[in-house]
Amino acid sequence: MQKKVLVIGSVWPEPKSSAAGSRMLQLLSVFQKGGFSITFVSSCVKTENAVNLEELHIKTTTVELNNSSFDAFIKELQPDIVVFDRFMMEEQYGWRVAEIVPSAIRILDTEDLHCLRKGRGEALKTNEVFSKKHLFNDVAKREIASIYRCDITLIISEYEMELLQDTFKVPAMLLYYLPFLVFVDKKQMQALPMYSDRKDFVTIGSFLHEPNYDAVLYLKKHIWPLLRKQVPNASLYIYGSYESQKVTQLTNKAERFYIKGFAEDAGEVMQNARVCLASLRFGAGLKGKLMDAMQYRTPCVMTSIASEGIFAALPPNGFIADDVNKFVEKATSLYLNEGIWNDSVQHGEEVLRKRFDYHLFADEFLSSIETLGKELSAHRLENFTGSMLAHHTMRSTMYMSKWIEAKNSLQ
Repeated sequence: MQKKVLVIGSVWPEPKSSAAGSRMLQLLSVFQKGGFSITFVSSCVKTENAVNLEELHIKTTTVELNNSSFDAFIKELQPDIVVFDRFMMEEQYGWRVAEIVPSAIRILDTEDLHCLRKGRGEALKTNEVFSKKHLFNDVAKREIASIYRCDITLIISEYEMELLQDTFKVPAMLLYYLPFLVFVDKKQMQALPMYSDRKDFVTIGSFLHEPNYDAVLYLKKHIWPLLRKQVPNASLYIYGSYESQKVTQLTNKAERFYIKGFAEDAGEVMQNARVCLASLRFGAGLKGKLMDAMQYRTPCVMTSIASEGIFAALPPNGFIADDVNKFVEKATSLYLNEGIWNDSVQHGEEVLRKRFDYHLFADEFLSSIETLGKELSAHRLENFTGSMLAHHTMRSTMYMSKWIEAKNSLQ
């Protein structure tokens, strides 16, 4: 009998809008490789950028928040695995899953650590050195509790794996490293435009994501005024979904600084640019713009935050610089020196091949999930903290949800 996976999405996947959307499709493809029947649900409204999952042979339906109709739905579906897309979905539906289908493996896909991103953002706003004071925020309390309540949590960054184990003391048995997964086609990559066929600088990322908006402002105010003096004939093009008026008004033709909005084809945008700039000052997880850049042979200049979890001991596909003057210096040399540019391209290809190739992770992940299913009872016995948190959550979240449902029924 074909096994079933239920994925509860915080939003409908938008691979053209965000790295999170691409990540979700990668995860779904792994489950399809394992022969699972997949059902994807969400309480959000689909946007025009949402991918058509039905065309990918994935069943979809809309579910409601704080509504017992979900109980009836999951009781009929009887999934073998339930994946929560971010900890907020586990908070909302986890107790229902545990109550109705207790034998289902509960997997949390963090995408990135929200508490880390929030803490770094707060430290930046107050101009303080990031520390535990910022990391141990209210989001952390919720997110770590969610990790404990699940059987396994998928982490995309090695840095965050270490942080969870060393700082939060989360047991390794509850964590599984599964980064971005790419298919490396060397022939296809070698057919991409070369140095002389490219021009200008580019950056890309959803404007709904606060770190991306901050990075654009940082480029506008601090980096680009210096960089354009070094390469006066170059322009900077900034792409991203969900741009607002406060973003579009940053365009300045005289300064060759252009907000272009949503990119229908991020690959085309990236492969025609000579250099990608990733000036992120806070954030978490892996950066989709850097993965795209490596796949389309576009070298990068990036901050240490942007590079986190990507390169390990391998050389980056460009340069890492946090100081503004150093950032500008490296961006200039990368843009003007073809030899440095070509070396950076080769470094990017090596990183993809050795650290993010789909085939390095897919089969091992499926095997680990199969083993977990066979040893689920013993696995849960080793996680008393998780069962304790689940007990109290079902007493608080459950009754709050039932109260909201009852209140809604009277309106």
